Amino acid sequence: MDSDTTLISVVVPVYGCNICLRELCTRLDTVFQTMAAQYEIILVNDASPDGSWETIVQLSSENPSIKGIHLSRNFGQHHAITAGLDYATGDWTVVMDCDLQDQPEEIPNLYQKACEGYDVVFGKRVVRQDKWLKRLSSKIFYKIYDFLADQSSDHTVANFSICSKKVVQGFQQMREQNRYFPLFIKWMGFETAYIPIEHEERKAGTSSYSFGKLITLATDAIISQSNKPLRLSIQFGFLLSFISLLYGIYLFIRYFFLSEPVTGWTSVMVSIYFIGGLVFFNFGVIGLYLGKVFNETKGRPLYIIESKTENLEQGDWRKNNGKNNPPNTMG
Repeated sequence: MDSDTTLISVVVPVYGCNICLRELCTRLDTVFQTMAAQYEIILVNDASPDGSWETIVQLSSENPSIKGIHLSRNFGQHHAITAGLDYATGDWTVVMDCDLQDQPEEIPNLYQKACEGYDVVFGKRVVRQDKWLKRLSSKIFYKIYDFLADQSSDHTVANFSICSKKVVQGFQQMREQNRYFPLFIKWMGFETAYIPIEHEERKAGTSSYSFGKLITLATDAIISQSNKPLRLSIQFGFLLSFISLLYGIYLFIRYFFLSEPVTGWTSVMVSIYFIGGLVFFNFGVIGLYLGKVFNETKGRPLYIIESKTENLEQGDWRKNNGKNNPPNTMG
């Protein structure tokens, strides 16, 4: 594929890294000049509180290839990615973070691998430069997710990737509220490759994913992709019922055939509280699923755009299908 006739879009969700934006855009411009490729950079400001939108507007005025979207509030990283992909017009689209841990200089390697016949190429962070707690939580998340979703995932793979236009168009059709970009791409089943990339330390700020947010993300991802927790709760309930039945038969035999009095009020009360806790736990699991269904039935937009730069064009999917299949967005 001839790169000088190919438009490559770069979608970057922005939060808490205002100081990195100018360097990021400069390095991206240098990379694409080396590739002799046409490009557009779509910076999606997810209501970052550090003045990122003003920087994006300034960068856009200096370089027409830099485009910006300003969301009305913080919708989350993967909703911001969705907003950028809705407006991406490239033949290929790169998704990367804004903190320069994803190196712009790796894009030619992703693109070269994609040109071998792959629709998606993800970067594998072989040596991650994150803190040990984040690396550990990532491993635990994928272990639990793989078990509950009956899949096999790689904790070294994140958002940094390049996708063909048909992959982006497929992603644009997935409008559910619970969003996780890598899992959505994997679910679609397009031909995918992985290449090792260098992963750098974060240039500025701290990760917006606190431990609580990671748990919420993990819960949402698991519930949106699998109903195995419901099946496990049912199986565990049958197991407890079967054990209770066996224990009841044992007590019956002791009392009527062996003339042994049945004692142990403490164990009975403990059992009641144990079973009651499990019942409430199962109700909680069911409630999570019902809550997610309720959120989906509201039909609210995935994001709301407060403003955008004048040079931003609508992506093909929004142009061609907006009237018959309106996206769950505003702006």
